[in-house]
Amino acid sequence: MSITISEIEIIPIKPHNGLLAFSSFILNNAFYIGDVAIYSRLNKPGYRLVYPVKALAYGARVNCFHPINKNAAQKIEDEVIKKYSDLISKSDDKERIMDETREESSL
Repeated sequence: MSITISEIEIIPIKPHNGLLAFSSFILNNAFYIGDVAIYSRLNKPGYRLVYPVKALAYGARVNCFHPINKNAAQKIEDEVIKKYSDLISKSDDKERIMDETREESSL
């Protein structure tokens, strides 16, 4: 089965306990997937995805959705993290350019 990921959206947040952003995307042109968290990896560089969980009134936790095989999980992770990395690199470049512009104007 072929997996297509499209319309990936990234919403960066102020980092907190490793949480960096939320993402959403369309899976196989058929399903909207939202509220997937992007966290920094524990004790090593990189990122990981965390799928939503519903907490029930009596304390149980139920998975809302998540990939059920390694190939699907890897494809989704690769695409979402690539989009997040592209966004961050563009943001860093924008900050650097703004800083250089400020330095030049103060000379």
